[in-house]
Amino acid sequence: MGIIETLNQWDTELFLYLNSFHNSFWDYTMTLFTRTEMWLLFYLVIFITIIRKYKRKSLLVFLVITLLIVLADQGSGILKHGIERLRPSHDPYVAPLAHNFFKRGGLYGFVSAHAANSFGFAIFSVLLFRNRLFTVFMITWSLLIASTRIYLGVHYPGDILGGMILGSLIGWGMYRLLLYLEVFMRPRKPEFIIPLENKRVYNIMLAAFVVIGFSMLVVNFFLKHHMFA
Repeated sequence: MGIIETLNQWDTELFLYLNSFHNSFWDYTMTLFTRTEMWLLFYLVIFITIIRKYKRKSLLVFLVITLLIVLADQGSGILKHGIERLRPSHDPYVAPLAHNFFKRGGLYGFVSAHAANSFGFAIFSVLLFRNRLFTVFMITWSLLIASTRIYLGVHYPGDILGGMILGSLIGWGMYRLLLYLEVFMRPRKPEFIIPLENKRVYNIMLAAFVVIGFSMLVVNFFLKHHMFA
C-alpha cells in the first residue's frame, strides 16, 4: 500500500470515529453553527470594531477582507476540482457508514471551503488586532466551524486540515498586503500594528455568545416541537 493510500485510510478511519458521536440535539446545533447567516451579528460587531478603530482606513481593510474571502473560496474550489477527492457523503464505500445530516454537499471535498474561509478570516483578524484574548477566541471559533463539517458528514479531517492550511496562508498573505498598502500610502502614523483593547474584544465575544445562545434556544424549541407533535 502506497503512502497516499495509507493516509487516505487513516483519514477515513478518523472521520468515521469522529463522525460517530452524534445525537438529535447536536445534529441541529451543528447545522446552525455551519451556516454563515447565523454568524452575521458576530461579523457585524467585528466590522464595527474595525470602523471605530481605523476610521477611513477601514475601507482598505474591508477591501483586503473581500479579496481574502474570494481567494479562499475560489482557491478551495480550484483544488477540489483539480484533486477530485470525493466527499465522504458521496463516496459509495464510506457514505453508508457515515452519519450525514442536512446536506451532502458538492461532489468533491478537498479542501474544505468552510475551513479555508474561517481560518483565513481568523488569521487575518488575529494579525490585525494583535490581542492575545482575541487570538485564543478566534482560533477556537475557527476550529468549531471547521469541526461541524466532519460532524455533519461532508468532509474528512484531511479536507479540514487542507482548508486550514490554505486559509491560514491566504490570511497571512492578505495581512502582509495590507501592511504594504499602508506603507505605500505613507501614513504619518501606521495603525495596522496597534493592538486591540480588551474591552472591544469582550464585545466581539459577547456577540458570539449571543449567537450560540440563540442557536441553543432554536434547537431546543425545534426538538420540543417535534417531540410533542
